[in-house]
Amino acid sequence: MALRLEAVVFDVADATAVAAFWAGLLDREVLTEPGGALVPGDKTQVGLRFVTSDALQVGPRQLHLHLTSTSLEHQQRTVETALRLGGRHLDVGQGPDDKFVVLADPGGNELCVIEPGNNYLAGTGYLGEVTCDGTRDVGLFWRDALGWPLVLDKNEQTAVQSPLGGTKISWDSWGGPPIQPKNARNRQRFDLVTANPTSEAERLVSLGATRLADRADRVEMADPNSNEFGLHTA
Repeated sequence: MALRLEAVVFDVADATAVAAFWAGLLDREVLTEPGGALVPGDKTQVGLRFVTSDALQVGPRQLHLHLTSTSLEHQQRTVETALRLGGRHLDVGQGPDDKFVVLADPGGNELCVIEPGNNYLAGTGYLGEVTCDGTRDVGLFWRDALGWPLVLDKNEQTAVQSPLGGTKISWDSWGGPPIQPKNARNRQRFDLVTANPTSEAERLVSLGATRLADRADRVEMADPNSNEFGLHTA
């Protein structure tokens, strides 16, 4: 199936600054693009794309990232590096017994530094998970869209992972069903590449997606939970 998740996209006020933060944290390069920057991934680690935008965040964010740790010292180094690069601690209601650390990048996007010994994220690599607000149905949609196996399907939580391993993508209705109503276009979304966006868009519509607009360089679509995503050629 010729569809690849190239990157998770974040609309931010300063794409250059946020891309530099993530490149420094993940030890990756930054590729400058028109209107933003890409911190590319590889065959098992998802890329991150940052687009300069003056749109304000409305309601809770659609997704956030989980970084893994091999030891308590590694977890602390990650936190210290994130703070040095411009991140900050964030209180989202975590308790004193929680072992993960919640931070925000310079664009206000949440990330969690997960404690060592987390079996669910074992073997995923440093960028262990993209976790999203969404229903089980949308997890099944992305399973079929990407052709990735379902690696979690329990209590309305779903997750998929590339057959090659690496970063997991998961969905959970964080506030309980139904999911939060949409009040504006998501500032976090997926970017996918394919050889033929037109025919691939037709396949995704047959799986439950909605075709929103045909642009000069991409097809804009939405998944069954109305979360926008882009489809373009490599």
